[in-house]
Amino acid sequence: MRAVIAGPLPDIATRFSRYLTSLWSHDALVIFTCECTGRPRKVAGNREIVDRVTIDELDALKKSADLGTVVDGVQILGGARRPLWVVRDATDTLLVVVPKRVQPEPPDPDLIVALFGIVATSIRQQVAQASPDYLAESRAASSERARTIAELTEIHDATLSSILGTLRSNDLDDRRSRITASETASAALIALRSAGDADRALSEEAVTTAFARLQGELRPLLRHCEVEIDYVEPPADGRPLPGEIAHAARAMVRTIVLAFGAQPVLARLRVAWDCDGDNVLLEVRDQGSGAIDGSALTRQLAGRLHTLRGRVDIESIAGWGSRVSLVIPLDPPAARPDEHLLSTLNPRELEVLAHLTVGKRNKAIASELGISESTIKFHVASVLQKLDVTNRGEAGAIGIRAGISPGAAMVAVSRR
Repeated sequence: MRAVIAGPLPDIATRFSRYLTSLWSHDALVIFTCECTGRPRKVAGNREIVDRVTIDELDALKKSADLGTVVDGVQILGGARRPLWVVRDATDTLLVVVPKRVQPEPPDPDLIVALFGIVATSIRQQVAQASPDYLAESRAASSERARTIAELTEIHDATLSSILGTLRSNDLDDRRSRITASETASAALIALRSAGDADRALSEEAVTTAFARLQGELRPLLRHCEVEIDYVEPPADGRPLPGEIAHAARAMVRTIVLAFGAQPVLARLRVAWDCDGDNVLLEVRDQGSGAIDGSALTRQLAGRLHTLRGRVDIESIAGWGSRVSLVIPLDPPAARPDEHLLSTLNPRELEVLAHLTVGKRNKAIASELGISESTIKFHVASVLQKLDVTNRGEAGAIGIRAGISPGAAMVAVSRR
């Protein structure tokens, strides 16, 4: 179980499936959690099944299971009725297992509930901490999903609208068939247009909801402090926050509040959120000693801010207090042609690419990373192949355009 929860979050279903194989022989496994806005479904196993699983199916399965129980029965998954084992954790995270056709009785239900409870808790903690790796993966997945849904919606909207236009034409015969077909196409068009709304409900938070959750998260942090807290809520009509932005904003405000709380004197805190349409604006200020360590706080916030292209401004005046302001863009940067190639590199290859951006040779890279020069040659060859380039200079140019540098790469790998 240590190996299951210790690896990258996107692959946790694959690792858990591998672990369960000896206990539960199965064809497919799905973990469904609305906390992961980029990829609420984490899947492993038979692609013919898992690629067809829909959010509506998983919502229906969640409603059929009580918290902390295992439900064994035939239900719909992937567009077909199948024997399923369904576990709903106390965190409201769902596990769905498709057993093998010839399968003995499932193992001790309490054991499975306990094992999945460890996995579900790990997912919740990783999301709540909003690490730079999680934010980058979630933002990339959210952007790709939104782009795909928009493209499909436009295509099917045009098709269905064309069909409706034809069916409503007075030049067609057979009025009853035309009315039936027209009603069917209209219903399909309405369902299609609501798909984007349903997806946004899973992947976004209203800015007021995100701020209310922040207040709930700050209470246990400050319950032992005699400090007066003023909350300045964002406008109710403010732009909704992408899920990864909401998680990151709360995580960073918690970090700032803890830094303020470490001062010898803290009488009052003011926490304010706003939205200017393009950015979420966060501000925390106090009436304290003005002894906050701005450099240390900047280092603590740097990983998430860099990942989300945000910026921070810290001011401290001795005897008066401190102010920390954050600006986080709500939209991801425009896609670069090289991004899909860079996503194929593993952490070590990213490190090597970072050193190529500054023109280092193999011997220098090997000395820096503490590995052999022959190993560096192997990694360089792999980088060139994956980036589809012929020499080190072209690879370095791609890394420079992507903002990759030795320092940033070392931080990213250490977090992994």
